[in-house]
Amino acid sequence: MSKSFIAKIEEKILMMSKSDFMDSQEKINDLLKERLNADEKSPKSIFKSIDFNGTQVFTFGDKNARRVIVYIHGGAFINEINYQHHLFCLALSKKLDAYVIAPVYPLAPKHTCDETFDLMENLYESIISKLSKDQTISLMGDSAGGGFVLSFCQHLKAIDLPQPNNIVVYSPWVDISLSSPPYDNDSDPILGEIGLREMGKSWAGDLDTHDYRVSPLFGDNSDLPRTLIFTGDNEIFYKDILKYYEKLKEDGVDARLVVG
Repeated sequence: MSKSFIAKIEEKILMMSKSDFMDSQEKINDLLKERLNADEKSPKSIFKSIDFNGTQVFTFGDKNARRVIVYIHGGAFINEINYQHHLFCLALSKKLDAYVIAPVYPLAPKHTCDETFDLMENLYESIISKLSKDQTISLMGDSAGGGFVLSFCQHLKAIDLPQPNNIVVYSPWVDISLSSPPYDNDSDPILGEIGLREMGKSWAGDLDTHDYRVSPLFGDNSDLPRTLIFTGDNEIFYKDILKYYEKLKEDGVDARLVVG
């Protein structure tokens, strides 16, 4: 599918605003050091949030809606949920008549994936324990959040919790080790290999970057529910996403890939 003129213009604008730390070892090191020493603050928003065991959780829509969606935001595991994520969650709640739950999960470099898994296990178990027989639950996420959703659903088998009814992910980061170079840094308008490698290692903590809990490309998908993946062919993750999609099909998952 060819890109529209507007899409090409927007892509050029994004390329001009690409963060310099994505392509500089020195600058990504400085950024992570700065974040490590910075005070943590809860994100401010005009949207409603609740407290779950000390964690801020944004909610959108009617909690009694038939569809329940847990949304895990992206941001390379170092950036907080932002206004665009909030607007997207709001749109989901309205368009799908859904109750959308978006947790403010712990971020690198102050935190690692272990803490977010602990949070999500407790939050997910709490949510499904309150579902009525008429309600469904879907897990959704973008970029780093999409990768986490896939890892978490692979992990559900190990902790003996049921799978969601659906998975929907956008441009998921499925391999934080970036083990299939070369990666096309020039085509991606936002992300770069140098920055991603360091952010991924920070998120993994003591885990090997090939561990499925941080890189679902290397995990077992056999129990995953119906899965819908959106990606773009100019994204740095595109090649890894194609590999992951093929693994889903090999593992017998009802999966669909949409490429823009």
